[in-house]
Amino acid sequence: MGMMQEFREFAIKGNVMDLAVGVIIGGAFGKIVDSVVNDLIMPLVGLIFGKLDFSNLFVVLGSMPEGVPRTLDALKKAGVPVFAYGNFITVAVNFIILAFIIFMMVKQINRLKREAPPEPPAATPEDIMLLREIRDSLNRKD
Repeated sequence: MGMMQEFREFAIKGNVMDLAVGVIIGGAFGKIVDSVVNDLIMPLVGLIFGKLDFSNLFVVLGSMPEGVPRTLDALKKAGVPVFAYGNFITVAVNFIILAFIIFMMVKQINRLKREAPPEPPAATPEDIMLLREIRDSLNRKD
């Protein structure tokens, strides 16, 4: 029972819950970045480089069976080994964009933290001020 209690305390800690939320949001954010890369950026890059489809850039490493279309999906389904460097290009562009977005977010957050003026000290409550005056007047009589 001790290990289960320990695990429960660990799982409920604030840091673990924050991490769980971060992972879930990160997964959703990753899907958004994938869409930006695959649906917006890669078509433009493909247009610039002669309408290339990076996802279908590959080199066949085995023998090409007859009747199998020369597409990456069809070759993979047929069990033909392929060197899919186009897919790597897409994933690398994804990573660069994601890293840049995170860098910009952290940079902005740090800038906002620096701009926040320090809070003025809280005003001393009136009863504390009265107690201090009494203390000071008692010390003067000695």
